[in-house]
Amino acid sequence: MGGQRRLPRLRALRAARLRRQDRRPSAGLRPVVKPTRVTNTIRALRFTHGEMTQAALADRIGVTRQTVIAIEQGRYSPSLEMAFQIARVFGVPLDDVFQYPDTEGGTS
Repeated sequence: MGGQRRLPRLRALRAARLRRQDRRPSAGLRPVVKPTRVTNTIRALRFTHGEMTQAALADRIGVTRQTVIAIEQGRYSPSLEMAFQIARVFGVPLDDVFQYPDTEGGTS
């Protein structure tokens, strides 16, 4: 009898799992990520500060190396707090690290 009572619950759980799977992107497709217009000089700053590695910078600001890579490549914009932490590591003002274009064509 106990199995009979659990059957509707198991069916409901399975249906919920299938609905979640339907919302996932297909295996071969990656979600489209809009690149940010914010540019940065993190890579140059790392090299002028003793060739600091991405891993060392990540440790100093409390993120993963993959996050630093994504920020450097413009695939991810850091939070304002993280941006200030990065600038502080290099001892430079925030706008020496990150730039945002005034217009479509140029940077400021």
